[in-house]
Parts: sequence; C-alpha cells; structure tokens
Amino acid sequence: MDLISIILIAVGLAMDAFAVSICKGMAVKKGGVKNALMIALCFGAFQFTMPVLGYFLGTSVAAFTRSFAHWIALALLAYIGVKMIVEAIKGEEECSDRLDFKELIVLGLATSIDALAVGVSFALLDQPYFFPSIIIGLITIVISFGGAFFGRKIGAIISNKAGIFGGIVLILIGIKILLQGLGII
Repeated sequence: MDLISIILIAVGLAMDAFAVSICKGMAVKKGGVKNALMIALCFGAFQFTMPVLGYFLGTSVAAFTRSFAHWIALALLAYIGVKMIVEAIKGEEECSDRLDFKELIVLGLATSIDALAVGVSFALLDQPYFFPSIIIGLITIVISFGGAFFGRKIGAIISNKAGIFGGIVLILIGIKILLQGLGII
C-alpha cells in the first residue's frame, strides 16, 4: 500500500475523532491547549492501537480469504464510510461539557472501532500494519488537537462535513483496493 493511500485512510479514520474533538472543544469551557492535547493523545493512541489489534485478528482468517480479500476490504471500508456519512447527516451526537478520563477512554474507543476493521483489512490484503498504524495515530493526534483547540471557532461550520468527507474517502479507498485486487489498476 502506498503512502498516499495510508495517509488518506488515516485522514478518513480521523474524521470521527475530529468531529468529537470539535464538539468537546465547543462544549468544554476551559482548558485550551491542555484539554486539546489530552483529547488528541487519547484519540491518537486508540487510533494507533486498533489497527494493530485488527491486524492480529485478521491474520487468523487471512489464509482462508486471500483470494477474495479485496472484496472484503471494499465491504468493510464501504460499510464504515456509509455509516460515517449517515451519522454525519443525521447529526445525532450530543456533547457534554465535562472532560474526564473515563469519558475520554469511552470516546477514544468509540471513535476508533472503524480502525479495527481497517487493521483486519491490512491482514486480509497481506499489507504491513505497523507503519500505517503509526501514521493513523499521528494524523489523528494532529487533526484531533486542531478540532479540540479550535472547536469553538470551526465547530458550527464543519463538524458534520468532517464525517461526510471521511466516509467518502474510505469508500474511495475501498474501491481502489478492489480495482487493484481485480488487476484493473
């Protein structure tokens, strides 16, 4: 998998964390850099860890699915992408004005479940997982920090658009993987 694809996957996966970061940045009354850094590091850690776990889960079934892995990768990425788009359009998320460790852990886990499926895709496609997982985590840290720090300023403008953008990117990456697997590109 090329670096551009890894970066696009990372940006797509980071969009859930970005939307939640904006929400927390809008809702939490104080903290600035400290809160933004806490949010970013938590989300980045989960976004790094989940593809690694997904990879190891996926390796247990990879040998049986190698011939149609590109179809599975498309299905997983398309499902995640459509889910992100629908959730963004519905805009049902509410954001509390508190920020504690327990809530951060729950939010970090919730925003990184999609990354677990991407890790499974890495295993099924026999792709490296560690370097992409680092990129996913680092990009999530940067994007989440920006979302949390500038949440008040940008929240009303782009929060739901982030989920739509991320979903579209993941669907397009899934299509690219399918086309490569079929030998079309």
